[in-house]
Order: sequence, then structure tokens, then C-alpha cells
Amino acid sequence: MDQKPYAVVEWNDTESDAKGWLCAYNFVNHYCGGGTRMHPTVTKEEVVRLATTMGYKYKACESETTGGCKGGIAYDYKAPDAKDVLRRYLNAMAPYIKAGVSIGGDLGVDYSDVLGILDDMGIGLPQTKAMKEDVKIQQFIRNHDEACDMTYDGFKMYDMITGYGCAHSLDEAWRYRKGKDGAKVVIQGFGCVGASMANNLDQMGYKVVGVADANLLVECQEGLDVEKLIATRKPKGEMDPTAFEDNYTVRRNVEWLDVDCDILVPAALEDVINMDNVDKVKASLIVEAANIPVTAEADEVLFKNNVDVCVDFVANLGGIRIYEALVFGLVNPVPNEIVDDTTSLIRKNTRLMFEEADKRNISHRAVARDLFKPDVFDTPDI
Repeated sequence: MDQKPYAVVEWNDTESDAKGWLCAYNFVNHYCGGGTRMHPTVTKEEVVRLATTMGYKYKACESETTGGCKGGIAYDYKAPDAKDVLRRYLNAMAPYIKAGVSIGGDLGVDYSDVLGILDDMGIGLPQTKAMKEDVKIQQFIRNHDEACDMTYDGFKMYDMITGYGCAHSLDEAWRYRKGKDGAKVVIQGFGCVGASMANNLDQMGYKVVGVADANLLVECQEGLDVEKLIATRKPKGEMDPTAFEDNYTVRRNVEWLDVDCDILVPAALEDVINMDNVDKVKASLIVEAANIPVTAEADEVLFKNNVDVCVDFVANLGGIRIYEALVFGLVNPVPNEIVDDTTSLIRKNTRLMFEEADKRNISHRAVARDLFKPDVFDTPDI
């Protein structure tokens, strides 16, 4: 059973109907980290589940410096005043941020916007007193800030690292199972994670046959032109239908589980595979590029149906690993070294998870929750 979260804070906006929460699941060395998401469906319960997942994710990240937290705002990230809402949320959470709660970006929230607002507030990159007094850490933070502007395969580093990590988790699992070459993949969500993952899978020789965004699903069993879909992508991960080829089929985005494929990648919202639709899953592998995209009940059905799962806090830890590796000086601020560090760690953990699941004859999630259970519950930096 999970340890209860250390703290949960609720916020009500005074200038809109936005509502938000901050959950610090566990502190390690008085520090915890996680993203902030903005979406109309966000709930307190979801934020707590996400923060708990972050605690496991940092453990899988082999972190000795950081615990898990998460922020969430129930509001439309496409609204004209969305950034103003984010600013007021961060202002409300400033006392916790100053006490070692490091929150960044997530679904509907750009990390660069968070950093910019925190700079305007005079906080800068969230850190503990000990970090502020460490000359080496201060240089590492400057390295981190410079790395944020670096690119890799045409993507900003923070925009690609989680997606590429998920692609390597997928590839490690598929190779472990000795899957066929050119396997068909469907991706639900085409934001930074979904788009960059599609790009890397395309490079590896996988066939992306379906992509769903907030508006529609596009399918082509011969393989979509991933490069063109990315090049013509609109802000907030929406595809441009005018750029689709004549042989593409356009369907409702809720039909993504109906597309024939070998591998499914939920890369956007939580609980998208649940008891209402789990029986539609045709794939033999699911890669959780999104956080908590499969409900607990559906997870049990997948295990009974022999569907493998690359668990979220193992597969999609790229965003926190790059932060951890740069801010604490684990790697040099060089794109190739950053990517190699992240993808090799994810491949190692993915293989370990699959080997142990086979050995124990239990689900991948059960194994992962045993292997990467948080074991440090420190206090804030006060």
C-alpha cells in the first residue's frame, strides 16, 4: 500500500473559476520535483495519484536528491488567460516552492513558461538552501538553463527527452519479446511527448499507423508520414488536416483503440484505458508515455490477457532524469550525452522489469511498484 502524501494544498483563483492543487508526496534531502498540468478535467484525486507516481519515478530515476510532487490546475489550457491563471497559481504556491517543492511543466503547461514566471517572481529555479550555497550546484544550474535552449533532432531538449525515453522503453520491451520488425504503433496524444516519440520510433523503423490528438484520429496502415505530421503540427499538439495525404483515414479521436496495431501508446491524459474499453485493446504491448493512463481495474484485465505494459514511472522518466542529471552534475550538458544517459537508464529498468515479471509471474506494474518503491520520507526545507 502507498504511503500517504506528505502534504496536499488547495487553491482557488480569485479572478476566474480555476481551481488547483499541489501535492508533495515525499521529500528527499528536503526536495521534491514534478510537473504542473492544466486541463479542465484535473481533480485533487488525480494530482495526488500523479504525485505518488512521481515518488516512484524518482526512485526509478535512481535519485538520491529528490522526492515526488505534482501540481494541477482545473482550467482550459487553451483559454486566453491560461498563462495569467498559471502565474497566480505559482504565486499562491510560492511558499512551498521556496521550501523545496520544485514544480515544472506538464500537460497544458510549458516548462519555459513556469521558469519565466518564477524568474519574474525572483525565485528562479526552485532549490533548497543547501543547493543555493553549493558553488558546484550553481554552475550545474547554469548548465541546465543553457541545455533548455539546446536542440536534438530539431526538438528542444525538454520537448524531446521524455518521448525519446519512451521510444527506447518500447524498443527494449519489443526486443525482449522478440517482436517483429516494422511493428505497427498507435499513439494517443501528439504533444511534445507523442510527437517526439513518434519521430524516434520512425527513426528506429517502427510503423506509426495511427495518431490521435484533441480533435481527431488519423490512420494509415501503410504508415503515416511522421516527419510531415510533426512539421505541420499546430501549437498544443494539434495536427493540421490540410497536410494529410490522400490515403489517410480521418476518424473520431475516441476510436484510437479500434486501429489495428501491435503497440499502443497513451501519451496524453490519465485513465484512457479503463473497464469501459480495455476489451478493445488489440495490441500485445502498451507503453505508458502519459502518467497513470491505465486504471487499476483495467491493468488487471491486461495482465490476464497477456498484454505487456511498460509502466509510466519506468518508461517516461526522461523529463525528470534530464533535470536530475544536469542540476546535480551527473552528466555533461551535451545533447548526445544527456540522451544517452536517459535512454540507457530507461532501457536498463525496462529490461529488469520484464525479466522480474516473467520470473515472478506477476504484472509489470506489481514488479515495478516493488522494485522502485520510495523509501525516503524527509521534510521540507524550513
